[in-house]
Amino acid sequence: MGGHDTSKKNTDFISYNLAEWASKLTYEPLSDDAIHTAKLYLYDSFGCALGGSQQHDLQIMLEHFKAMGGAPTCTIFGTPDGGFKTDPVSAALLNALCIRAMDYNDIYWKADPSHPSDIIPAALSICEMNGLTGRDLILGTVIGHEIEMRLAEFGDPGVREYGWHHATITCIASPIVAGRMLNLPPDQIQQAIGISASPSMCLGAVTAGKLTNMKNTVDPMATRCGVEAALLAQKGYSGPEHVIDGKEGLVHCFEKFGGKFHLNMLTNNLPTKPGDHYKIIDCGMKSFPIEALSHAPLTAMMKIVAEHNVNPDDVQEIKVEVIARAADILGDPAKYRPTSKETADHSLPYSLAVGLVDGMVTPLQFKQERIDDPKLIPVMDKIKVVPNDEFEALFPKFQPSQVTITLSDGSSHTQRVDVPKGDPRDPMTEEEIAVKFNALGKGVVGESKCKDLRTLIMAMEKESNLNRLFELMTA
Repeated sequence: MGGHDTSKKNTDFISYNLAEWASKLTYEPLSDDAIHTAKLYLYDSFGCALGGSQQHDLQIMLEHFKAMGGAPTCTIFGTPDGGFKTDPVSAALLNALCIRAMDYNDIYWKADPSHPSDIIPAALSICEMNGLTGRDLILGTVIGHEIEMRLAEFGDPGVREYGWHHATITCIASPIVAGRMLNLPPDQIQQAIGISASPSMCLGAVTAGKLTNMKNTVDPMATRCGVEAALLAQKGYSGPEHVIDGKEGLVHCFEKFGGKFHLNMLTNNLPTKPGDHYKIIDCGMKSFPIEALSHAPLTAMMKIVAEHNVNPDDVQEIKVEVIARAADILGDPAKYRPTSKETADHSLPYSLAVGLVDGMVTPLQFKQERIDDPKLIPVMDKIKVVPNDEFEALFPKFQPSQVTITLSDGSSHTQRVDVPKGDPRDPMTEEEIAVKFNALGKGVVGESKCKDLRTLIMAMEKESNLNRLFELMTA
């Protein structure tokens, strides 16, 4: 890694291999499973976007971009009067933030966590700008998931273990998607990767301790950077080809601190025909609007409450055993006194406390007035989050969590969950996604549009352009 990259050709770097694969992949070789799964992820993500369009951080960002101006080329989800339009770079950020704002969209967690659907707006912007088809959007979605999910696997450990955020990998995947939608040749997509990744490596501070608006914004910003990078590369702008595996690239920098990266995991068996395995099939969805590692313990607690008819007033203690990183991220002191939605949806004490008291955990539980309710504080203080060393060896294949509820009469009930609902081993059905979509979208675009959106999205390959999609996705 220490040699001079100037002695190498651009094709010697792995960014070229990824760019070449994406540039050659078309809709026709996609498997039926990949196409159907991509449509399910579009359905889930666009429901999240409608709910996210109403969030405070999105409203601030929208106000900012309205003041900034921009070519009225691309439509922003959930906006009224036919939709606010802006340039494709800004639209990629705004629509990605819509999808991300509620922390309710998809999840893939291996060596690193990732939310591949954050990248869908990289394809969406270029598709709308250039009048591309529903098939193109499906292809962009499959490419984004494939690359992002491989990037989430190839670290040993992942960048998250060094205190960096997964936007660090999104800024590599997003220019590949945008570049493919622009039909760029491999060398230009490679330049786009370098342009995007150079300024976009991201600190883990955004998900540590007290959380801010940036927790849900850094990944959309990495998506925006990918779109801008692809547009610049199209005009001849250049970026470091060695940004992944060359001198002072991502791998070189992290390996200085003992990390290892399995570069072959990025390129081995990249799918090119219908019989190949497309990784989008391995991704997971969220049945609760909370951080991914909270799902298994919350599911375990809710099962105990339902099976034993637990009265919240009778609970003396709730012991939550999880892997160490979950205890660190979700159970630190700031998470016992959340003051914002961003901290609350990354708080095990809050999620379990409000689930116990309200009997459900939906977007309603993350409204500010609910977070501020002082009656939840003593309930949160009953929750003890502890790491379980035995669980470490099972992660990431499983997300083991064990919850023990001790009641005031001294009796206790224990439940363990290894696979949360929404995992591909216990997937959400189209009907379950519809319930989630309607709950998020009905108040934004109305029940009739929600129904029409389901029909359109689940037959996305028939759309000759995305005009009808945006008509239905705006208020």
